[in-house]
Amino acid sequence: MPVTSELSGIRRLAYEGAVDADGHVLEPPDLWERYLEARFRDRALRIVHDDDGLEELEIGGQRSAVSTKGMPSLLGVMGAPDLMTIALDPSRTYVSEASYGSMDATERLRLLDAEGLDAAVLYPTLGLLWEAELDDAELSQAYTRAYNRWICEFCAGSNGRLIPTAHLSLTDPEAAADELARAVALGARGCFVLPFTYSRRPLAHPDHDRVFAAAQDLDVVFAIHPGFEPEWAKGARFAAADWTGARLQLMETVRGPDGVRHQFAACFDLGLFERFPRLRLLVLESGGSWVGHYLDRMDAVFEHTPIYAGPALKEKPSDYFREHCWVSCDPDEHTLAPLIERYGADRFLWASDYPHADHSADYLQDLENLAAALPDHDRRQFLGDNVRALFSIEGRRA
Repeated sequence: MPVTSELSGIRRLAYEGAVDADGHVLEPPDLWERYLEARFRDRALRIVHDDDGLEELEIGGQRSAVSTKGMPSLLGVMGAPDLMTIALDPSRTYVSEASYGSMDATERLRLLDAEGLDAAVLYPTLGLLWEAELDDAELSQAYTRAYNRWICEFCAGSNGRLIPTAHLSLTDPEAAADELARAVALGARGCFVLPFTYSRRPLAHPDHDRVFAAAQDLDVVFAIHPGFEPEWAKGARFAAADWTGARLQLMETVRGPDGVRHQFAACFDLGLFERFPRLRLLVLESGGSWVGHYLDRMDAVFEHTPIYAGPALKEKPSDYFREHCWVSCDPDEHTLAPLIERYGADRFLWASDYPHADHSADYLQDLENLAAALPDHDRRQFLGDNVRALFSIEGRRA
């Protein structure tokens, strides 16, 4: 299809200088078969077909128990109104349904130009799914190495406008720290982990200090991004109920990032920022409005009750937040302006989640409405300056 057709109707943001803090790529289906070391390739992450011809994932040599019945075809269809029609049609696939710019770097730059965005920080799609079903530490590290090599290559020719971030797996903290150093040498500007560990220890547990030390020493952002989690990590409050076909989509939408929020709070409990005074922590794709409640509640318990019995923090949680933490917000959140005013415009970013279907395709219109409620200086920080500073982005380059 001609580029002009693909980009027709794209809205251009009314404000200059914006940077997307959390966009996504759709990885090539054969990425892991091509980039894994030879001894792991028989257990590569790949897309296969079920008996009905519908796509599903194969992870570590086993059919996925979660990504079944055409689900891969839905991973890049932001704005599509017919999700179940797509999923149940064998002719509509992960590749055929991929949104413009989700698989091709040149297309992504054209999309940024059409939208009036200077740059985008990129995270994976398939890479957010496999860890929930793979507890093999050695293979998990190989999967992350393969993706990190590929995403750094994908972004390399963008003149600094597509920003790669390294996927780390805490199945082996020592190996993860080594991988972060290697990925940064290849061009990664930050790293991220999913909000669970197979050891069931919090991310901020001292067992993972080697990884935090590497992020601090390399001066790169350490992010927590939601993804698929094992059932034991999510809880089973409603598992035994008979829903007679009902699907708790709205409840799942707000519950999905709970793991990220819990890990965020545990960072204060475990004194993470005392141990790593130069660490920069970024919370992704979990909304931002909840932050006010979390900080108010943690401050109240820390300062005014005998309940808190953790490490001897020198400051209250909100003080650490103002120094060490950043939060990526959805453009359609309506309660952010007073939160930004209270905790600082330099703490908050926006993100599109493009091209995932669980976020609105009207993100630029929503972003304009949100930005219009902010003072000029705060608006510039929120739209682009904060993420530029975090990821050392110099802006659009000719």
